[in-house]
Amino acid sequence: MALEFSIQKTNGKGRRGRLHTPHAVIETPVFMPVGTVASVKGVPQETLEELGAQIILGNTYHLYLRPGVETVRRMGGLHGFMSWRRAILTDSGGFQVFSLSELRKLTEDGVTFRSHLDGSSHFFSPESAMEAQIGLGADIIMAFDECTEYPADASRARASMELTARWAARSKKYFEEHKNEVPWKSSRQPSAVSRKQQQIPRFARNDNSENRNDNTENRNDRELGGDHIPADPWSVTPDNSATQSLFGIVQGGMDHALRKESAERTIEIGFPGYAVGGLSVGEPRELTREIVESTLEHLPKDKPRYLMGVGTPEEIVEYANLGIDMMDCVLPTRAARHGLLFTSEGKVSIKQARYAQDQGPLDPNCGCRVCQRYSRAYLRHLYASNEVLAQVLNTIHNLSFYLDTMQRVRHSISLGEEYRFLSGAGLGRNLEL
Repeated sequence: MALEFSIQKTNGKGRRGRLHTPHAVIETPVFMPVGTVASVKGVPQETLEELGAQIILGNTYHLYLRPGVETVRRMGGLHGFMSWRRAILTDSGGFQVFSLSELRKLTEDGVTFRSHLDGSSHFFSPESAMEAQIGLGADIIMAFDECTEYPADASRARASMELTARWAARSKKYFEEHKNEVPWKSSRQPSAVSRKQQQIPRFARNDNSENRNDNTENRNDRELGGDHIPADPWSVTPDNSATQSLFGIVQGGMDHALRKESAERTIEIGFPGYAVGGLSVGEPRELTREIVESTLEHLPKDKPRYLMGVGTPEEIVEYANLGIDMMDCVLPTRAARHGLLFTSEGKVSIKQARYAQDQGPLDPNCGCRVCQRYSRAYLRHLYASNEVLAQVLNTIHNLSFYLDTMQRVRHSISLGEEYRFLSGAGLGRNLEL
């Protein structure tokens, strides 16, 4: 079994669920921090675990270019390479190719593009994107799609949607033929590399002698390069039957009819989960919500729903209340690096001089290690001094804010209550929950 999804509780359109993946059991709705190059910028893996991150993202485009899929595969996939024992999702790279439109050439077969690193030419097809994602070994991988730009006329949006549908079928065909080649299965190791190169961190590999349900040796004796790694009660070890799960992506631009057709064609191909793609590409926020809401009407109620690349704190609450189960966005980490912090009292631009003498915590209602220890004055000083620690602490707080917000959403659904931000500050929280 690659993936199991069950809905535990509903409240209106919102639903609290449980997603079983090969490496972790995930409580949904869930926010997924973005770790584009096998790293959530500025935050080590143990800190992500402490913050409660259940699943993180990696990007196939960037990892394919550096360090290369083969390097990652030999280390037991991303789990072994980055020493992460919980779940991972990889994007197919389609959006990154789209964002580099000036450097790409699109055909029915796939996309030829130039590396943003050195200008070298490369080619992605549905098949090669699946091959790369299987080698990276994430729990959930994405079909190769084309992201429609905004604005796009009707003929362009239709052509893009139909190409995505054809590529989805090709993605699934290749995946079904090769899904047992995941790097956490010991049989996938190449004979050409040395024994030392073949060593896969214990928590990332699959041995018949290890029992998925063993909570003693399996979780308390995990090593990487001889260094002991503490037990993680959230993670599990994949068994022999475990494979990745391939999600389909619904496209169609901003056209309701095309979105409906894309959903129907993607469902007809058949996937264990469905993503809403092609948003946050420059369209107004009101239009984003409109497309998300209309697309959800056509997606199966018993499958996980993933909204790609969205959004602000209030948006993730809004979309969770609409029935989205999974979301990701670079905003909490990117904003942190620019000194923009999210709090229960509104947004804080810590670079502003008015915080230079402020002895109070960043957010008096936040329990993260940053708010419990450091003053706004100190955080402002670090940022003004261009200290790396500023980016680290800012990122920890923003991720904590996002993850805590989603935890509150799950709690509210369980209580049969709707969780909303306070309207006054725009980023306030209902502190009674």
